[in-house]
Amino acid sequence: MNLLTAFLFLIGVLIIWLLPAPLLYGFSDFLRIIIYYIIGYRRDVVKKNLKGTFPGIGDMELKRLIRLYYKNLVDIFLEGIWAFSITPKKLLKRYSIINPEILKPFSDAGQSIIGVTAHYTNWEWGSLSGRLQTDYNVIVFYKTLNNKYIDRFVRRNRSKFGTTLVSINETSSTFEKCKGTKTLFLMAADQGMPRKFLEKAYWIQFLNHDTPFLHGMEKHANLNNLPVIYMDVQRIKRGYYTIELTVLTTKPTELGKGALTEIYAHKLESIILKKPENWLWSHRRWKFSRQMTQENM
Repeated sequence: MNLLTAFLFLIGVLIIWLLPAPLLYGFSDFLRIIIYYIIGYRRDVVKKNLKGTFPGIGDMELKRLIRLYYKNLVDIFLEGIWAFSITPKKLLKRYSIINPEILKPFSDAGQSIIGVTAHYTNWEWGSLSGRLQTDYNVIVFYKTLNNKYIDRFVRRNRSKFGTTLVSINETSSTFEKCKGTKTLFLMAADQGMPRKFLEKAYWIQFLNHDTPFLHGMEKHANLNNLPVIYMDVQRIKRGYYTIELTVLTTKPTELGKGALTEIYAHKLESIILKKPENWLWSHRRWKFSRQMTQENM
């Protein structure tokens, strides 16, 4: 079954590879109709999350955000596959850091850094372009796919420009192995929270919800005393993005427990509130409560 699924996946990838950009986004518009109106992919989850974040939101505005959200969702899904065939020149034209000078002091000092982002607009191309835009050894932590054939294919293609993809299960050992090297560790810190990790979560008021955040980014910044830089990816037009860098801290060990995670959460929140449609609202981000943390202890 895994082989059959992988074969069908590769056929779909090949078809998308062959599409020029205008047809790609025409196909995206068509696919969005199927996903939202026919399949109804997580419509109730998206609506619930938006209503909980924006209490009192009007029906017209809610419908507008939902429509734009599914447009964003399908675009980044297809762009992620389409990029398997993209050239470095085309990628850099479509996805570029606008203030790379932020990295220079750390790079000149040979200092490793943690780059944090979120599931906002096109985060997928970050794993492709990181090595092309910096002089760092770039490591991206990702969740291994259940289908080993598809996972192997994705890992190989995401690393074709020099980035190294590492399973999130190997995060601690990877930081340890890379001590003494000049490495940019890329992490997405807004993942949903597995129940088994609730007792280690930092709880923060985020988008009008009491929200658990994973502790990994802060943990590894503290253990290795690494600067943390936020990478804000914004869509300037369909298929074109900029990345703006912001230093969240240069001295994580001087911050109190949970403080770095809170700085990250507030930064992300300010970005989402400006253009809510670009965040991943179809995740069940708020399915757990603080009370469950107490029940687990």
